[in-house]
Amino acid sequence: EDFVLSIPRNLDPAAAAPLLCAGITMYSPLVHWKVTRGSKVAIVGLGGLGHMGLKLARAMGAEVTLFSRSKGKEAEAGAMGADRVIISTDKTQMDSVANHFDLIIDTVPYEHDFSPYINSLGLDGTLVIVGLTNSSEKLHAIPLILKRKSVAGSMIGGIKETQEMIDFCGKHNVVPEIEKIAINEINAAFVRMEKGDVRYRFVIDCSTL
Repeated sequence: EDFVLSIPRNLDPAAAAPLLCAGITMYSPLVHWKVTRGSKVAIVGLGGLGHMGLKLARAMGAEVTLFSRSKGKEAEAGAMGADRVIISTDKTQMDSVANHFDLIIDTVPYEHDFSPYINSLGLDGTLVIVGLTNSSEKLHAIPLILKRKSVAGSMIGGIKETQEMIDFCGKHNVVPEIEKIAINEINAAFVRMEKGDVRYRFVIDCSTL
């Protein structure tokens, strides 16, 4: 019983399943870095992790921004809780949020430059990396030193924190966007996943076993 989790009755079990991965991965740093009403939070990447970050940060009362490399995600991100979308390849847009955020959670799972996001952190701000990447980009010390900025990492959480996250999601009716598939659709789903064609989590219907 030490490893059993209770799912609130108002949550669809299929939608609740990815909370045990993407949900706790995003909830843990939001809680650890004490996000609350009025906190300025940004999420890098609108994927399986990123879309949960938007929803959770919004439910906590934060000002929520999505960093994306591509345009056209404003409506979708807005529906998930983002107040705005900043195109990270647009210097003018990035300059508009310089020294602004309390917390940025980077979900991107491939090598990329962290510097633009560090520049967007305010005094005592933290960039938290949750995307599994072996980035070779160098970190520049001066932006960190001048405004006491930090770069950190985070994974998932323990059973206690995971239950807290599930209860929070039940209270605020927060669940991921899912596509339920039959067991015989796994291979096709895997191909789609490799192409990035997932909105935003596949869930296997075990009744089709």
